[in-house]
Amino acid sequence: MEHIGIAVKSLPDSIALFEQLFESPCYKTETVESEQVNTGFFKLGSTKIELLESISAQGVIAKFIEKKGEGVHHIAFEVDDIEAEMKRLSAKGFKLLNEEPKEGADNKWVCFLHPKNTNGLLIELCMEKK
Repeated sequence: MEHIGIAVKSLPDSIALFEQLFESPCYKTETVESEQVNTGFFKLGSTKIELLESISAQGVIAKFIEKKGEGVHHIAFEVDDIEAEMKRLSAKGFKLLNEEPKEGADNKWVCFLHPKNTNGLLIELCMEKK
């Protein structure tokens, strides 16, 4: 597991909350325009927590919070070859939410699997950009 994504209404408020909870600072914030989010990252052992705040009322995170409230949005798994993994999963019948890897936060290429194929859980595949 590479990280757990958590949808939040306010990134500054949530960073302050999680810094108290983890007794660790947020090590990175970043805006991902293509996904219409501001992100904040925490490192916990070998796993990361990614806080996601929408920068648009029409953004995916804003819509998620409107329907489900703040909370776990996705779980991300690191892969060695994202294109090969996308091809493998697509051949097994999994629906990909994007046809090609796209740029994500934290220097990653990403692809999401439709939650209808994964017991309602949004899964992100991610690979470090080289």
